[in-house]
Amino acid sequence: EDIVMDVNFKVKPGQTVGIIGSTGAGKSTIMNLLCRFYDTTSGEVLVDGVNVRDMDLYNLRDNIGMAMQDVFLFSDTIEGNIAYGRPNCSFEEVKQAAIMADANHFIQALSDGYDTIVGERGVGLSGGQKQRISIARAIAKKAPILILDDSTSALDMETEHEIQKTLNELKDTTKMIIAHRISAVCHADEIIYLKDGRIAERGTHQELLAKRGLYYETYMAQYGTFLGGEAM
Repeated sequence: EDIVMDVNFKVKPGQTVGIIGSTGAGKSTIMNLLCRFYDTTSGEVLVDGVNVRDMDLYNLRDNIGMAMQDVFLFSDTIEGNIAYGRPNCSFEEVKQAAIMADANHFIQALSDGYDTIVGERGVGLSGGQKQRISIARAIAKKAPILILDDSTSALDMETEHEIQKTLNELKDTTKMIIAHRISAVCHADEIIYLKDGRIAERGTHQELLAKRGLYYETYMAQYGTFLGGEAM
């Protein structure tokens, strides 16, 4: 079971924070505490200075858009799946979210485009396509906080990289990206490297590479070459 200790950080409105570390380091625990899937035993989680325990649960979660590694698609059209978090979403907003999630091109190639039925009895999609629809759904919700929890793990690194660059353009949205791969977090304003439930390192991509510590070791293990501290 994941346990986090002495984890203390602030995310400013509109910032992107990447949280990286090996399996069991406590990455998803932080998101579960923010969404109040469970509560802290000590310390507190604040949103806009208010303890999440004192917030209306529906209101708290309504202000968070989330895309997870395991995607659940409803037996509905692709448009309906993307608009799920915000039913009054216009088609243009659905399409814009799909473009940002790098999903528009494969959706339009389907026989019925955005009207294609997916999910239980519908068209089967690949893991990467499902993840992109899930990211589009989270973007279309237009919540002030966006959490991506290992939601690009089925994508190739180039696609993942492009999506992260696009997400950085959402200036009014506070973004928290949990990942195993550096390509998912290298554009973040701050990267937090968790080890055994504690913050082992923190900084930007360049700063962490320059430290030649755990982040640098992970980078070398994933890419095999050092690119001189440049973001990929």
